[in-house]
Amino acid sequence: MSDRMSIGDAARHLGLEPDTLRYYERKGIVPAPTKDSAGHRVYTETQLHLLEVLLHLKSTGMPMVKIAAFTRLVASDPDGVPERLDLLRDHREQVIQEIESWQHSMRVINRKIEDYNQRLGGHGPQ
Repeated sequence: MSDRMSIGDAARHLGLEPDTLRYYERKGIVPAPTKDSAGHRVYTETQLHLLEVLLHLKSTGMPMVKIAAFTRLVASDPDGVPERLDLLRDHREQVIQEIESWQHSMRVINRKIEDYNQRLGGHGPQ
């Protein structure tokens, strides 16, 4: 990866559309990137790393309001770790609870598959 990326390159790198990055920026969910002399958005490696973290938070169910709060904490005090740490620890607990719930659901599903396979005489699809 180069030191700086256009919005198109950054979006491809992140698996998003450029419009999604613009939307997140307008809503205050992600910080505004720097702009070049022509006024085009330019993403640095540091900004891309933050975006990747934010996308992981989103994919694990963190509400956009909390993601925006995390972003504001980063922007207001890059060295202000305690508040971000608390936010991440709280979210981690929610993710752990969700994983445990999914694991329980998976056990129920597996039991039902076993049950139905037995009803079919063990000849059904696994």
